[in-house]
Amino acid sequence: MIAFHRRLFAVPLWLALLSCGSLAAAKDTVKIAFIGPLTGGVAANGIGGRNSADLAVRLHNEDPKSKYKVELVVLDDECKPNVGVQVATKAASDSSIIAGVTHYCSAVAMSTVDVYHKFGMPAVVWGAVLPEITYGNEYKEIHRVNGTMINQNDVAARFMTGLGYKKWVVIHDTTDYGKGHNKYFSQFVGKAGGQIVGTFGVTADQQDFTAELTKVKELKPDVVYFGGLTPIGIRIRSQMDKLGIKAAFEGTSGIKSAAYHDGLGKDLAEGSLSFIEGAPWEKLPGGLNFIAKYNQAKYAEPAEAYGPFAFAAATLVMDAIEKVGPDRKKVRELLNATKDADTIIGKVSFDDHRQNIVPLISKYVVQDNKWVLWEDSEYATKKRKLPGL
Repeated sequence: MIAFHRRLFAVPLWLALLSCGSLAAAKDTVKIAFIGPLTGGVAANGIGGRNSADLAVRLHNEDPKSKYKVELVVLDDECKPNVGVQVATKAASDSSIIAGVTHYCSAVAMSTVDVYHKFGMPAVVWGAVLPEITYGNEYKEIHRVNGTMINQNDVAARFMTGLGYKKWVVIHDTTDYGKGHNKYFSQFVGKAGGQIVGTFGVTADQQDFTAELTKVKELKPDVVYFGGLTPIGIRIRSQMDKLGIKAAFEGTSGIKSAAYHDGLGKDLAEGSLSFIEGAPWEKLPGGLNFIAKYNQAKYAEPAEAYGPFAFAAATLVMDAIEKVGPDRKKVRELLNATKDADTIIGKVSFDDHRQNIVPLISKYVVQDNKWVLWEDSEYATKKRKLPGL
């Protein structure tokens, strides 16, 4: 009977001790937000960014040295400014969310800066490239890890004129994003010796470009420059072919997505150009490890062009929380002071407007239905030729 009673009470005691140990090892949960376009025409980019931020959170939570367990609150801004303001307000007004990894679309990022400032929530932009997002205000809450369209268009203009192109037609969407690209590319291509022979603004939901492209054909440009996102880029490039326009097609970072060449097909996408901040993921300091971990996590979708930036943004936010705790003001101040932080995209340093200094712009061309770094392409070796060269 004595032995029986010892066994009877041994199990509850063991469970009690285990429970106490678990409570002692438990970590406080801290929330951060991810906001991007998870539905709509550029959903592929948003989902790739979400997956990348999610991967950063998973790796953080697996680290036994981390002080806090992080929960990622995911919100869909649909790449629409009005929706962006709604979800930004939802996140920023929730005091349990300490900071955000925010926005791929420039028009959305611009519309939300006042929200983050009002509620004092630190936000790190992971994809939007309009310079005014950081440089158009003095808000200490707004940071950005990727570069701006200024860098992109400077390199794009010098590179294309260097190939020998002389005349451009610009087609841009009429959002702040498209108008910004038009402004900077036109400025830089003029300085580089090129000529803009026509400029056309189109709406983000426009389907038929026959009127604009008929005029483009009459102007006989060497290159059609498109300042906008993948869905419109697909429609314009496809309709250029139908009208027999043989000019080269040059886009911005906004078309660098698998959705672009998949939507057009191998023949029509071939030779399209895009320019984006930073090095290709496989040449980033932590790129190989990032993609290995990404593949190991078995996400159904690719990380896309800005995935590494979303990963880096989430990591910077979580590192700041680890150092100063779940306090918005302290996290903001620490992020403001970021200098030479080691990330998978390289060193991150914020200037006086909390803009990361990204000196490198990579040039891409579609070759055999995939985006290839220009220097690694057959176009660079002249085995293949772009239109007009």
